[in-house]
Amino acid sequence: MALSVFRFPSYLSRETSTDHCNTTSLSSSRSLATYFPSICRSSTVFPSKIRTTVNGSLVKKGDYYSTRPPTPLLDTINHPIHMKNLSIKELKALSDELRSDVVFNVSKTGGHLGSNLGVVELTVALHYIFNTPQDKILWDVGHQSYPHKILTGRRGKMKTLRQTNGLSGFTKRGESEHDSFGTGHSSTTISAGLGMAVGRDLKGRDNNVVAVIGDGAMTAGQAYEAMNNAGYLDSDMIVILNDNKQVSLPTANLDGPTPPVGAFSRALSKLQSKRPLRELREAAKGMTKKIGGSMHRLSQYARGMISGAGSTLFEELGFYYIGPVDGHNIDDLVSILKEVKSTRTSGPVLIHVVTEKGHGYHYAERAHDKYHGVVKFDPETGKQFKNISETKSYTTYFAEALIAEAEAHKDVVAIHAAMGGGTGLNLFQRRFPTRCFDVGIAEQHAVTFAAGLACEGLKPFCAIYSSFMQRAYDQVVHDVDLQKLPVRFAMDRAGLVGADGPTHCGAFDVTFMACLPNMIVMAPSDEAELFNMVATAAAIDDRPSCFRYPRGNGVGVSLPPGNKGVPLEVGNGRILREGERVALLGYGSAVQNCLEASSILDKRGLKMTVADARFCKPLDIALIRNLAKSHEVLITVEEGSIGGFGSHVVQFLALDGLLDGKLKWRPMVLPDRYTEHGSPLDQLAEAGLTASHIAATVLNLIGTPRETLYWK
Repeated sequence: MALSVFRFPSYLSRETSTDHCNTTSLSSSRSLATYFPSICRSSTVFPSKIRTTVNGSLVKKGDYYSTRPPTPLLDTINHPIHMKNLSIKELKALSDELRSDVVFNVSKTGGHLGSNLGVVELTVALHYIFNTPQDKILWDVGHQSYPHKILTGRRGKMKTLRQTNGLSGFTKRGESEHDSFGTGHSSTTISAGLGMAVGRDLKGRDNNVVAVIGDGAMTAGQAYEAMNNAGYLDSDMIVILNDNKQVSLPTANLDGPTPPVGAFSRALSKLQSKRPLRELREAAKGMTKKIGGSMHRLSQYARGMISGAGSTLFEELGFYYIGPVDGHNIDDLVSILKEVKSTRTSGPVLIHVVTEKGHGYHYAERAHDKYHGVVKFDPETGKQFKNISETKSYTTYFAEALIAEAEAHKDVVAIHAAMGGGTGLNLFQRRFPTRCFDVGIAEQHAVTFAAGLACEGLKPFCAIYSSFMQRAYDQVVHDVDLQKLPVRFAMDRAGLVGADGPTHCGAFDVTFMACLPNMIVMAPSDEAELFNMVATAAAIDDRPSCFRYPRGNGVGVSLPPGNKGVPLEVGNGRILREGERVALLGYGSAVQNCLEASSILDKRGLKMTVADARFCKPLDIALIRNLAKSHEVLITVEEGSIGGFGSHVVQFLALDGLLDGKLKWRPMVLPDRYTEHGSPLDQLAEAGLTASHIAATVLNLIGTPRETLYWK
């Protein structure tokens, strides 16, 4: 779909013609008037930015942490239909109250804050113009959907956000009919929205489909695959590009904010910062009140940026481009969305909306990184109530271990997919700025990019969350493992992850990594072992390797001198406690629960053997054979799905004939279902993997009633 050439008004240009509707496209005879004929009757005007602030009740002195801010207008809104008769002035007031409500609710539960504050006006405008659930609004990633949840009948449940049996932190089809598509990972909504649009057309329906996607998500290839297909199919759908200059997600505050990365980010910046546009906006400030008509706004935005590289890209993909639009200006958002909705354009439209992350809450505006994801906090001071721990997070320990390896080996390099804070690699980047690569939200590219680095003799460490590694599995297989390239995969957030729920639960990495013929697969049982496994991976130069580690803090063991781990002998586990009759063979973080279960039963007079497998591939077959032959019961314990470590152990036991006798073997794994959000302890108990569950399993296998666990 083509765009119209922009002509500056006479006060900014030597051009004197004001016949904007007859201006033709650079690449097509179709003009703005072809698609939006009702709006081509005025000069182009850009409004000045309108800023809002959080309700005063949140910033005045007093004990506001325990008091809900006054929201008289929001109190009357239970569903989007209740917004339809509001005036623009009332919509602005509603936005202010909604922003205050988001701050209050997240201060009580923790969660994603900055992204939600940035889309308040956009959310209000969308629900004012469109009619969900008939119209479909898809929120990419979904972490910015809190205002959407509040306006769609879930305000009363916001106090349960991300808690056990409470509201999800993302959109979820089973939670509300207004959540048209479940999210959690990025860059999926254009694909899903296009499918909904085509399905609508095939069934003869007449609803609207709107996909809201951030600039960060636009760094992933799937977004462009979907846009390429959408342009070809020419189906009616609306894509809203929420541009808040956060291509690189500041998901932790280990080392301050992270600047946007990538050519796409630069293209969007050019769209926002071109000198003629800035001049035009300044000149327009004094004229906004003189020119009436809500439809004028669509003309000004649609015609304003055709010369920009980003708009040309969208145009070439077949989208009609409108923007940039001030995402905090309700007047403009409502006018543009209303006109786009009412005008059948015969093809996809992209509206480029510029927002500010954390908008209206000055603490979040000043520190995007610290207020992207937050724990409970005081709205008045912005102070977060973080748990005090004597140990650091596994993420930080990994970063420190990798820095130590990089100091010892100049060929060590690090790659992450827009998660410098989340993976700890912003610490690495501060120490080695030329050896750390943020590729954007592009896990597929990250893996193959790392493969290319390995081809040149470097030692790449690719740090990606366990659940996000799923996005790049073909690259792991085809580009790394098949070629035996020594890429090292550091898989953070392995196992249960608490409030982020099933979309981020790292359940499957052992299963899909350990089935690969050339992959070395390991997992540390504590932070010292993590240091050793980073060193082990650095020393492996003839094949790929991976290691998984959990969310949360270390257990408090002594660390190696200078943070420099000692390479382990590949395929060798260790025995931590010697016992008899029963052997617990733990893998990764589950080893700690095995040790605790052993302590529980030791008080009952049962001394068990506890072993740390360390490696899933290759297995320590000598250790496993010894445990099988010298014990009546062998239990494997892991915080992963079926098909993982325990499956590899039983495969060996069966082939070695060790199951032909009296040995009792039992696996303890995550249930064969997705783990819903909640506290880590609740999730572990629901999975049956606590120390008490392990002890109960032992007693059951040796013929002792489970009731004996509940002694006084």
